[in-house]
Amino acid sequence: MSVESHPYVGMWVTADGYVRHELLPDGRYDEARGDRESAYRGRYEISGDRIQYWDDTGFTADGVFVDGVLHHAGMILHRREDGGR
Repeated sequence: MSVESHPYVGMWVTADGYVRHELLPDGRYDEARGDRESAYRGRYEISGDRIQYWDDTGFTADGVFVDGVLHHAGMILHRREDGGR
């Protein structure tokens, strides 16, 4: 399945809304933290329920989707259906 049509593409947020993690359809991500938009940017790849990130600064991370919830870097993010920030 291509990234463009992948069901995990979209906005993911922590319960308090502080971290907003957008998986873009072009294989890039844009993460906001608090009032800092685009705090982290980079590319990602999804394989099954696992996601791998490569930040533009060289940092790497991973995560896993479990029952519709993204577990990433000690955070739990839920799908934000409206896609907004």
